[in-house]
Amino acid sequence: MKVLLVNGSPRPNSNTLAGLHEMEKVFAQEGIETEIYNIGNKDIRGCIGCNQCSKKGSCVFDDEVNEFAAKFEAADGLVVGSPVYYAAPNATVQAFLQRLFYSSHFDKSFKVGAGFVCARRAGTTAAYDVLNKFFTISGMPIAPSQYWNNIHGGAPGEAVRDEEGMQTLRILARNMSFMIKSFALGKEKFGYPEKEAQHKWTNFFG
Repeated sequence: MKVLLVNGSPRPNSNTLAGLHEMEKVFAQEGIETEIYNIGNKDIRGCIGCNQCSKKGSCVFDDEVNEFAAKFEAADGLVVGSPVYYAAPNATVQAFLQRLFYSSHFDKSFKVGAGFVCARRAGTTAAYDVLNKFFTISGMPIAPSQYWNNIHGGAPGEAVRDEEGMQTLRILARNMSFMIKSFALGKEKFGYPEKEAQHKWTNFFG
């Protein structure tokens, strides 16, 4: 079992990365393999809505998104950590996720998703909400914790002093581990829920 950890901060030794390391330790205790994927310092452009991925099977911009998509398909869970910029995940994270989820057409159902955000002070819940929408539109259950998945820190290293925030991430990792293991057992015993043969696309006009 494997969980991919996406680091959306462009800063070395960032508070976001510290949060991922806190979760990484718990996943190791739970016997779940992890890989941290740093995207915050990458030059990742946004989606242009060309829809060529529907023909090509991958994004026309062959960068970190396509590289990560193959890892994502094989993984059991995904954690996305992002700093908060203007009450939202930073632009690189949003460009990465929009292209990743739109251009990768494999079934993401029951891969477990979790996001957390890091801010000096405010804007965390709005940014956290943005991350969760990528999971729910793809049939990915969201792992819960004891609170919204926020950590606080400005200067490098400050977030590790946010005891409640770090505890929230540890509980998140434990709950996510439990869900991944439980879904594996459920799939083996009962199978996943039946899917309807055709997706019904309905526009809001006409």
